[in-house]
Amino acid sequence: MSNKVNKDKVIYVAGHNGLVGRATVGLLRKKGYNNIITQSSNELDLRVQVDVQRYIAKFKPDLVIDAAAKVGGIYANKTFPYSFLMDNMQIQNNLIDASLKNEIKNFIFLGSSCIYPKLSPQPIKEEYLLTSQLEPTNKWYALAKISGVMSCDAIRQEYGYNYISLMPTNLYGEYDNFDLKTSHVIPAMIRKFHEAKINNTDVILWGSGKPSREFMHVKDLAKAILFVIENEVKESLYNVGTSKDLPIKDLAKIIQKAVGHTGNVIWDSSMPDGTPRKLLNTDKIKSLGWSPRIELEEGIKSTYSWFKNNEKVK
Repeated sequence: MSNKVNKDKVIYVAGHNGLVGRATVGLLRKKGYNNIITQSSNELDLRVQVDVQRYIAKFKPDLVIDAAAKVGGIYANKTFPYSFLMDNMQIQNNLIDASLKNEIKNFIFLGSSCIYPKLSPQPIKEEYLLTSQLEPTNKWYALAKISGVMSCDAIRQEYGYNYISLMPTNLYGEYDNFDLKTSHVIPAMIRKFHEAKINNTDVILWGSGKPSREFMHVKDLAKAILFVIENEVKESLYNVGTSKDLPIKDLAKIIQKAVGHTGNVIWDSSMPDGTPRKLLNTDKIKSLGWSPRIELEEGIKSTYSWFKNNEKVK
């Protein structure tokens, strides 16, 4: 992509106010990409096809980065299945189709490791996509993201455009969503342990704590996006992760220590665990020269520091 998108070209980052979008825009501007355009969801509802078509036709960006999505943890996916399926399909399909119709030749689609089957061999390789059943607790979100991956791959095959899908592992970092009803595991735990420390109470966590998960700081994903922009990549789908995982119980201990909570941790085994293990094989992108830099303990400490300074807590 480096021979097509230089620092003077117009780059549209969809979802710039979200976790990934903020990190991406911040890094691009730091690296001298100053011709970045953005629109908030109030200014442009990405679910409305005609509005997205009009926006892309007006600005004709040289590159579209799709960091926009409706996201959430197990509770949110379980409670709002239709929204997670339809909203995400509308957002990504409108962006992809508008880009194609306006002959935008460079597109980076950001998905999620949940696109892979629940019982994939570990670590999960890109070719395991669509080989068996999805994890039931987030299959609606996964199906939406799979359709985005397939759309980008189809455009590459039919039109020869440079449409690339990056599948990151579980992300966390500054500007994450810390709402307990809709957040992912790290921000949810940070908030729970923080409030328990303030109130001098125990912490109740969902599941058994036995499943293993992989986590990556969002700044490392932003660097992967920059890497793809500045280097030649020849395939349509790349996993992006740390290639390290740990049991959720161990994650809880790291967060508890970072927050300074000294009470008990109680595991509610009546709640679902989700996939038993989800570790990405990132050999493909690492073979090109990218690798993550931020260690988990360091990243959690900085995220908790940001949370205390920026998030209003009760």
